[in-house]
Amino acid sequence: MSKKKEQKVLLNEEIRAPQVRCIGDDGTQYGIISRDEALERAEEKGLDLVLIAPDANPPVCKIMDYGKFKYQQEKKKKEAKKKQTKIEVKEIKLSVKIAQNDIDYKVKHAREFLEKGKHVKFRVFLRGREMAHPEAGIEVLEKIIPLIEDIGIVEKKPHQEGRYINMMVIPKKEDKKK
Repeated sequence: MSKKKEQKVLLNEEIRAPQVRCIGDDGTQYGIISRDEALERAEEKGLDLVLIAPDANPPVCKIMDYGKFKYQQEKKKKEAKKKQTKIEVKEIKLSVKIAQNDIDYKVKHAREFLEKGKHVKFRVFLRGREMAHPEAGIEVLEKIIPLIEDIGIVEKKPHQEGRYINMMVIPKKEDKKK
């Protein structure tokens, strides 16, 4: 899609409209002038005539340094990408026959991940005959919920997916409310 947008930008002689509304690089309004006159003004300043709004009547063109403009657009895209947050999901595996002290140990790790703002996926693997009683896996995950309620929110309740019982926990967003 970005390649199509780049191709759509028309420069200098590529602009076919006989009349254009022209704007200078400093924001000066030249009004509605002929395309040739707009090109002359752009050449005088050593800049490009760029078609900004082709659908307007008459089309709007701006006199600017297109290379610099393109560079700034790329810079803005990179800044926006930096500000995006990547959600890291940490997976904690459990079994149906897990002891309470092991649950406490795994929950301690889950709490650390949640404090760092990471999402935590708890998985209980069902082996062999345990598949006949998936509610045993759900019970294990439901024991965990009260241990992490203060720091995290259960986004997806325990549910079965094949041989696994999964539950997704996300961190509470308290710092944004302050």
